[in-house]
Amino acid sequence: MKATTRSIRALKGKRPIVCLTAYDAITARIADQGGADLILVGDSLGNTVLGMEDTVGVTLEMMVHHTAAVVRAKPDALVIADLPFALAHDNFPNLLKSCRTLLQKGGAHGVKIEGGTSLAPAIEKLVDAGIPVMAHIGLLPQRVHSTGYRRRGLTPADQQKILADARAVTAAGAFSVVIECVDEKLSQQLTSSIDIPTIGIGSGIGCDGQILVIHDLLGLTSNPPPFVKPEANLHRDAVSAVKRWASKVRKVSRR
Repeated sequence: MKATTRSIRALKGKRPIVCLTAYDAITARIADQGGADLILVGDSLGNTVLGMEDTVGVTLEMMVHHTAAVVRAKPDALVIADLPFALAHDNFPNLLKSCRTLLQKGGAHGVKIEGGTSLAPAIEKLVDAGIPVMAHIGLLPQRVHSTGYRRRGLTPADQQKILADARAVTAAGAFSVVIECVDEKLSQQLTSSIDIPTIGIGSGIGCDGQILVIHDLLGLTSNPPPFVKPEANLHRDAVSAVKRWASKVRKVSRR
């Protein structure tokens, strides 16, 4: 059965939600056949597959290209696409156009937007326009140049801000919210205080679901985040396979 934003939201309190990123048809099929409920076409594709230092250089055109590739795999999982750097802060007509492009040209079922209270009015208007929104609070990778990569929710003031963000995006109509790299006790509090699913990454087990970059999970990346425990080591296995094949090719004598 194909997942929808409604079916994902209905899983809160029933069972943990399994989410993975994917950037092409091959990884989308792996995620889908492995049992993912939701596939995020993340702007982490910049770091993971495009060789960028961070997500800031990822463009809307790149996101449409990779989202369409994921959708072509025809997964049963819900497909959500990241809205790239700074577009969420554009004027609403341009924001709506960007989100519409991800759905109409990319084939996404909704968009993920980084930001909390300040973006709640825009989220509400997008939802009213028929665009499902997955919010993203806590550590915000798109703000790496202003805030860096650091665990959030370690001070009372920051905890209150993140809690306010969670409540604001919920009230605005987001169907779920990613909580990245926040203190585990805070993630538990967030989960119990809002009625939409919380999807954790590096935020402990107190969320309604978990999301990982599929390349990190499969051991394809050389330096995964410290909270990732790979379930395979495909980079090692792939290198070994290439070496074996290369050795066979070099042993073949010319005739």
